[in-house]
Amino acid sequence: MRGRVLSPGELEGYVREQIPLSVAIGVRVLQAGPERVRIEAPLAPNLNHRATAFGGSVATLAILTGWALVHARLVAEGRPARTGIAESSVRYDAPIEAAFSAICEAPSPDAWARFTRTLERRGRARLRVSVRVECRGREAARMEGAYVAITPRS
Repeated sequence: MRGRVLSPGELEGYVREQIPLSVAIGVRVLQAGPERVRIEAPLAPNLNHRATAFGGSVATLAILTGWALVHARLVAEGRPARTGIAESSVRYDAPIEAAFSAICEAPSPDAWARFTRTLERRGRARLRVSVRVECRGREAARMEGAYVAITPRS
């Protein structure tokens, strides 16, 4: 079954509709596709008491970006599934003092193949992805997460 590649605007609309918090933090999808997703957030609605990005906003953007990549890739392959985060861990390396973006690259072809085979056989699968958060071209944080996909029941 073949799906279709979502445009950045389509993915942004879907994210804003499905995840209302994305509207509050001001997300903007800059790049969408089955190989790479990049989502940006402005600093202003995400400030903490130190005039840097609030850690919860950084984690939210990273988790959302990983979720968006898994969703976009499943759509591109025509595989209907509900997706969600199962676990995550964020490492903060530097304060974020301006707009920031999260980038998620597709997992290895072998990891994706295992994921989709399991999804087909069991109707449920788990996939680990890594998301880096950048500010002014430098990595400021990294999120490692496990996402679950569940196929709809017939």
